[in-house]
Amino acid sequence: MKRNGILFVISAPSGAGKTSLCRQIIDIFPNMRHSVSFTTRPRRSGETDGVDYHFVSQEIFDTMVAEGAFAEWARVHGNCYGTALATLQEARDQGRDLLLDIDCQGAQQLKRHCPDGVFIFILPPSLEELERRLRGRNTDSSEVIGRRLANARREIRELVWYHYLIINDDLSQAVEKFKGIILAEGCRSSRTREEAIRLFGIDMQDLETTA
Repeated sequence: MKRNGILFVISAPSGAGKTSLCRQIIDIFPNMRHSVSFTTRPRRSGETDGVDYHFVSQEIFDTMVAEGAFAEWARVHGNCYGTALATLQEARDQGRDLLLDIDCQGAQQLKRHCPDGVFIFILPPSLEELERRLRGRNTDSSEVIGRRLANARREIRELVWYHYLIINDDLSQAVEKFKGIILAEGCRSSRTREEAIRLFGIDMQDLETTA
C-alpha cells in the first residue's frame, strides 16, 4: 500500500544556505522532487518550461487565481509566482515527497491549505555570520545587503510557527538533521497507520475500543 506523499516547506533568510541544503537533500532521497511553481516572469536563457518554472501569461495566471487554482501566490517585483494545488495533490496521490522552498508569507498561505505539511525554518548561526556570507558573495551592494539583513530580522521572528528549526552552521551537519526530519516524518503514525492495519489484519473497531 503506497503512502501519500509528504510536502516539506522550507523557509530561510537569504544567505542561510537553503539552496545548497535543498540540493543535497534532493540528491539523497530519490522519491523527493522540487515543486515547480507557475510564474509570469519571462523565461531566462538556460531555463526549461516545466523544470525551472511553468511559464504562463499574465492572463492565464489571473484566470488560475480567479479559479482558486493556487495554494499560495504572490507578486514579486512586478511578476507573479504561485504554487498550484494540483501540483501538491498530484505528488500526494503518487506517493512522491515534494520539497518547496518559499518565503514566510507563502509558507503561511500553504499551511492553511496543507495542514499536514512539514514546515522547516533554516537559520544562520548568527546575524554576524549571515552578513559575512552575504558580503562574501561579492554580488550585492552594501545597500542591498543592508536590506537583506533587515528582511532577515523580520523573517526570523516567523520561526515560532514552523515545526522544525535547523541552524546551518556546518552544511554536512545541517544535511544530517534534515535527513532525520524526513525519515521521522515518513514513519509518523498518522502517515503509516493504515498500512500497519492492512498488514496485521487489525480490526478498526478494536482500535476504537482501546483509544
